Amino acid sequence: MFSHCSAPKPAFSANRQTVVAADTVSFKNMSEKAVSYSWDFGNGETSTDARPVHRYFRSGDYTVTLTATDEKGKSKSITQLINVTPPKECLIRIETPMGNMLARLSDATPQHQDNFVKLVEQNYYDDLLFHRVINGFMIQGGDPNSRGASANARLGSGGPGYQIPAEFVDSLAHVKGALAAARTNNPQKASSGSQFYIVDGRSVTDAELNKQESSTGVRYPSDVREKYLEVGGAPFLDQGYTVFGQVIEGLDVIDKIAATKTLSGDRPEEDVWMKISLVR
Repeated sequence: MFSHCSAPKPAFSANRQTVVAADTVSFKNMSEKAVSYSWDFGNGETSTDARPVHRYFRSGDYTVTLTATDEKGKSKSITQLINVTPPKECLIRIETPMGNMLARLSDATPQHQDNFVKLVEQNYYDDLLFHRVINGFMIQGGDPNSRGASANARLGSGGPGYQIPAEFVDSLAHVKGALAAARTNNPQKASSGSQFYIVDGRSVTDAELNKQESSTGVRYPSDVREKYLEVGGAPFLDQGYTVFGQVIEGLDVIDKIAATKTLSGDRPEEDVWMKISLVR
């Protein structure tokens, strides 16, 4: 029993004390004699939800603080430690004004993975635009000239001044959500050093996949074929452009960006910026 002058009693538990980066932590609030709550997750993010769910995208130890406040404005806090470990896969987070995406970079394309990670660590992509979007096809970005570009600027030719040799892998195909390297027309099919696109795509049939196998020599593994039939994509690009990753969360964000109104040159009327960071 609490007396009339007693302070609130904060209490909470987490569904796990150790979590892999990008996984969620659910907090159970067991506070008593409180009417409002303030959470500090130790990574600069906060919440006022009674029972929040939070995600950490960097490994480390985080002190979570819950402050419970009663109807008279009296507050009391309690803390708990959450340990976040690095992911076993190479993951990136793509933030946009239309939502965020989580993508996996493939170990099967090491040169593309290493280059993309290097650029992300240099904050190369921060504030660049998705400068070319085609609904039912793809969204493209990574041109350094798009940062702060005027509305009439011609975009799509910028880059870091080098190319990446093509790395074609049959198990990495242009299914919806595929992260692939843009390129200029060159006989080696070498990739742009920085520009990339994410497949939006359309429905795909078995006949189309059979035709692509016959014309390019690609041999789709059964799981890739099933994925194409399930979510669609752009198989006509396979063996022509290097796929080096896959969006594993946020396919709806691709749809939103792809559906934006565009100007000539397929540039969105309203700038769609990006910020890309490593999950580690």
